Amino acid sequence: TNVTAVLEFRLLGFSSNPRCQILLFTVFLVIYILTILENTIIISVVTLEPQLHSPMYKFLKNLSFLEVCYTTTIVPKMLANLLAKRKSISFSGCMAQLYYFISLGATECYLLAVMAYDRYLAVCEHLHYNVTMSAKSYTHLSVGSWVTGIFTCFLPCLMVSRLDFCSYNLIDHFFCDISPLLKLSCSDTTVTEAVIFILSLLVLSSCFLLTLVTYLIIILSILKIPSASGKRTTFSTCSSHLMVVIIYYGTMISMYVRPTYNLSSELNKAVSVLYTMVTPLLNPVIYSLRNKAFKKALGKIV
Repeated sequence: TNVTAVLEFRLLGFSSNPRCQILLFTVFLVIYILTILENTIIISVVTLEPQLHSPMYKFLKNLSFLEVCYTTTIVPKMLANLLAKRKSISFSGCMAQLYYFISLGATECYLLAVMAYDRYLAVCEHLHYNVTMSAKSYTHLSVGSWVTGIFTCFLPCLMVSRLDFCSYNLIDHFFCDISPLLKLSCSDTTVTEAVIFILSLLVLSSCFLLTLVTYLIIILSILKIPSASGKRTTFSTCSSHLMVVIIYYGTMISMYVRPTYNLSSELNKAVSVLYTMVTPLLNPVIYSLRNKAFKKALGKIV
């Protein structure tokens, strides 16, 4: 087989129909603008309002900044390609997009698990919360989530970048994801797939189980609250958090915790839209904008 150095990839995206592409561009642009706006509001309000300088809201601010970076890694290039005649991305740009996307995704997994732990302390260990979740503890957990996420994905991305890609350079996706790149490679990807599968299993499954168990313990503690109104309010908040976690982890696990990457390209794209665009749009609404203290602070600043 003749192996040539691939200098760029062509992203096939969603559809070749111009009308469909314009419709998708409009829908995704609106979603992207709303996502950036929501997360920017959260970052600004938490920064400006002293009463929101508790660990809980600092974690939300951290998550909002992460969501801005996460969605910006994918969406702007996708929007440009929806309107461009030549839907291309350079090899180095593709590898950079892959690394940032996976590392930020892993960081979000760790951060969601840490936020669940913070809620557990607030609900189940509220008498010791201020001592356990001190400013030092918050810093360690936040920095640890980012550093671990950044280094977790270095090896799989390095392995993908060192694969051989033959003259065929069409990626049947709207961004540089692992699955279409492995399908495109003319190298033996067995070892690379095994490493990605093991790391995905360790990161996604462990974080998901930890977050799920934590919220289940919180819900059981809420059921013991004698006040019906207090029980209803706290349960509503935690159930919303749990819903977002299940959507995010469910789609990510279905994509990456598989020994082989043979999911159909159309289903692959549909599932990818959920965790690259829909979840970042929902997270600010569920975690912050439905919060009474946050809405009060927002109204005060406005």
